[in-house]
Amino acid sequence: MPPPPSSLPPRVLPNLVSCSRRAVTSAATAAAAAYSTAVAAGGGGGGGRPLRYAVLGAGFAGLSVAWHLLKHSPKGSRVRVDIYDESGIGGGASGVSGGLLHPFYGRVLNSGKSVWICCVARSKRMEPLGQMELAKMRPLSGEGNSLGIIRPPTSEKTADILLESSLQSCSLQVLDSDEAQCLIPGLCVPLNFAVYMPLALNINPKKYLQVALFFACQNMSDEASLSSSEQKECKLYNEHVDDLQQLAGDYDSVIICLGARASSLPELTNKLPLRTCRGVIAEFQLPSDTIETYGSQSPSILSDAWLAFQGPRTVSIGSTWQWKSENYSSSVSDDEALNAMEELLPKASAVYPGITKWKFVQARAGIRAMPPLTANGSLPLLGCLNDVIGKRSNCSFWLVGGLGARGLLFHGLAGKLTAKAVISCDENLIPPEFTCWKEP
Repeated sequence: MPPPPSSLPPRVLPNLVSCSRRAVTSAATAAAAAYSTAVAAGGGGGGGRPLRYAVLGAGFAGLSVAWHLLKHSPKGSRVRVDIYDESGIGGGASGVSGGLLHPFYGRVLNSGKSVWICCVARSKRMEPLGQMELAKMRPLSGEGNSLGIIRPPTSEKTADILLESSLQSCSLQVLDSDEAQCLIPGLCVPLNFAVYMPLALNINPKKYLQVALFFACQNMSDEASLSSSEQKECKLYNEHVDDLQQLAGDYDSVIICLGARASSLPELTNKLPLRTCRGVIAEFQLPSDTIETYGSQSPSILSDAWLAFQGPRTVSIGSTWQWKSENYSSSVSDDEALNAMEELLPKASAVYPGITKWKFVQARAGIRAMPPLTANGSLPLLGCLNDVIGKRSNCSFWLVGGLGARGLLFHGLAGKLTAKAVISCDENLIPPEFTCWKEP
């Protein structure tokens, strides 16, 4: 049996969970002080204008930041959050992601584990990720959502990574071949064991963004309108912002959550250590005359390619990795789709041979904003940008970027930490693992 979680010395981000808790606690006092200062200056309360925040981007990061700004603003405050995204909610890479939330990401296993524990805890408290308990989130995948995720390793290296760290703290189970194949008939288990993640999620990303997160922001605004002591507003603008300074005079803070497009802002050109990577996801369906279907109680599959099942007859398979791509279109050409299938199908059939009976329907794509590789792994870029862009007004600028392929995992924590720091005007509330990218 693995040792209890408290006895494990995680290799990556050992203080991430405790840091975030300290940040949340200390932010309450700092936010109250910052709010008092704002009121004294004529903003946020009384007869002055409300505190105004602009959030650029309506993907995982942007909507999480917006929700937390509304949630954690001091009691009795007047707050307005304006979200700008020319493509609408989930119009970028977030909306075409696979929708699999799990703690395993190769070399950043332990940081994934730490944030995963936070994700599950936030879900149970009805915070992003998402606005409902885990069981209530499952229907967001659509009809017949699979339960959990299973990972059968296909190489000794992957097997070592999976087994070298404790699984108990993530509520994960090691299954032998027979147990794994009971969950998924026809599953191939090359190394005779698989890791099952019963709490892992498979959600429809667009539905999660539109139905859960954005609705939660609007609902919080509506609830605040019933109070005579506070006012909260949240509005979405389908507009393109090409110059940060055009917003400076209207907002107290601007939070940039544009993913790979953040580097296209003139103030941030060549200033962010982001790497772009285009990913293609292919959708398959079982032909209507096929009697055998995928089990409605079977988990999705994570391997060299992942298979996210949305019901017994539909699956998304991903993803390709095209580094340094500048193709931001979500549309996929016939040639690109063919190349993606040639890459993905052999990986998928290695663990689920039955996928060869499924027929290709369509492909979608998005550009990931990948963070740099560091001693702590590949972590999101958070923090204040005033020194990076050169502050020329009373407006402060902040970044939530580089979530890469882990937007679903990191967006809740990244949004919460950033919102707390923005409200209190204190970047020190963000653990240094996320802000060290700015160091020379």
